[in-house]
Amino acid sequence: MTRQSLAELNAIERAMQHRPEVLQLRLHHLMRKHDWTRALMVSRKLCRVLPNSTTGFLHAGFCLHELGRTAQAKQLLLRGPTALRKEPIYHYNMGCYEALLGNLYCAQQHLQISFKMDASFRDLASRDPDLEAVHALI
Repeated sequence: MTRQSLAELNAIERAMQHRPEVLQLRLHHLMRKHDWTRALMVSRKLCRVLPNSTTGFLHAGFCLHELGRTAQAKQLLLRGPTALRKEPIYHYNMGCYEALLGNLYCAQQHLQISFKMDASFRDLASRDPDLEAVHALI
């Protein structure tokens, strides 16, 4: 149904293409295809349309990370809305980014916060290759 969904998205009138729900659905499709460059563009639009929402920032950070721009992903999340800090995925992603950037203590702190907020992240972390440097610490 992906093809049909994309056709429906593309058929939406131009003036409506920047609505948050349209951007979010388009972003979903691009990320599933691992089209990180285009997904980053859409997620940045989402950040502009909904600057107090966490979704665009989390996805933009992930896209930057997947494009090998992990330091930029970290900086983007640090500049994001304060609501991000209430999301376990924010702390998990920051843990990953910090670990990859060699900041193991900060990585461990973010990961522990994510585990306290949502215990399922502990299992995910144990299998995440981005966290190899901190597996013994968590």
